Amino acid sequence: MKYAVLGDVHANIEALEAVLADASRCGAERYISTGDVVGYNANPVECMDRLAALGAGTVQGNHDHYAAGNQNLDYFNPVAADAIRWTQNQLNAEYRQRLAALPMTQQAADFTVVHSSLDAPEEWKYIFSPEEAAPSLLLQQTPLCFLGHTHRPVAFRMQGERIGCNPYETLKLKPGWKYLINAGSVGQPRDRDPRAAYVIYDDQKQTVSLHRVEYDIPAAQAKIRAAGLPEMDALRLAAGY
Repeated sequence: MKYAVLGDVHANIEALEAVLADASRCGAERYISTGDVVGYNANPVECMDRLAALGAGTVQGNHDHYAAGNQNLDYFNPVAADAIRWTQNQLNAEYRQRLAALPMTQQAADFTVVHSSLDAPEEWKYIFSPEEAAPSLLLQQTPLCFLGHTHRPVAFRMQGERIGCNPYETLKLKPGWKYLINAGSVGQPRDRDPRAAYVIYDDQKQTVSLHRVEYDIPAAQAKIRAAGLPEMDALRLAAGY
C-alpha cells in the first residue's frame, strides 16, 4: 500500500491540488493528514471537502482546534490569530463540528499519526531536536509515526536509546528501529523551499520518500490579499518561511 502523507495543508487549495495530482501519478492509494487543514490561507472549506472526499485519515491540529471555536486565541501570535478569526467566520456549524471531532492521534496499519507530539498532543509542542523528540519516541507503539506542526521535513530515528535527526529525501526503514517523521507542509513550507511538501510511504518496500511540488503561488497569494488576510501570510509563501 502506498500512503500519501499530507502535513499542514492550511487552506491552500492550489498547493493541495498540485500535491494530490503528484501523489496520484506516484500511485498513492490512501491519504493521511497530520492536521492543520485550515488556517493562514483562503480556502478552508474547499480543502476540508477535498480531503473528506478522498476519505483521508486526519488528526486535529492546533489551527483546526481553535478554528472550531475552542478557547481564546492568546496561544497564537497576532498574524496567526487574525487568520484563525477569519477562518472561524468562513465555517458554519457543520464544518466547525467536523474539526472539533478530529482525533488527536490515529493509528493506521503499522504507523501512527499526530500533529505535534505523542506525549502531550493537546499542548501543541514543537519538535525540532532529538531531545524534544525523545518523549514521543519512547511512547510510540508503532515503528513509524508521522507528524507535522513545524512545517519542516525532518526524520528522527531511535535505535535502542540513541536518537538521531536529519533531513531526508528517501528513507529505507530498518527493522527494530523507531521513526518519527515530519512530513513537511503542503500549504505553508518553512524550510526555505516554497514548493509544497508531502510524503509517500510504501509499506511493502518500507520506504518513506519526500516529494516537492511546484504550484501556483501567485494565485494563492492573490486569494489571501482579496480575503483581507494578513500580508505576511502571502509573502511567506514565496519565501518558504
